[in-house]
Amino acid sequence: MSNLILSVLMLAGAALLAGGIYVLRKGINRKQGWLMLVAAAVMFANVGIGSIPVPESNQPVSPQSGD
Repeated sequence: MSNLILSVLMLAGAALLAGGIYVLRKGINRKQGWLMLVAAAVMFANVGIGSIPVPESNQPVSPQSGD
C-alpha cells in the first residue's frame, strides 16, 4: 500500500511540476504557477522521506506471549 501511495505522489508531483512550468511560461497566473512548483517540491520531499529505510531496531515492539 505504501508503494502505491508513493507512486501516486510522484505522478501528482510530476503533473504539478509540468503545470507550474507551463503556467509560468505562459504568464497566465504567476502566483498560481509558483504555488504549483512549491506543492510539487513538497510532494517530492514527502516521497524522499517516505522511502528512507527504517532500521530493524526501530520497529514497533510486538507483545510477547511467553510472559
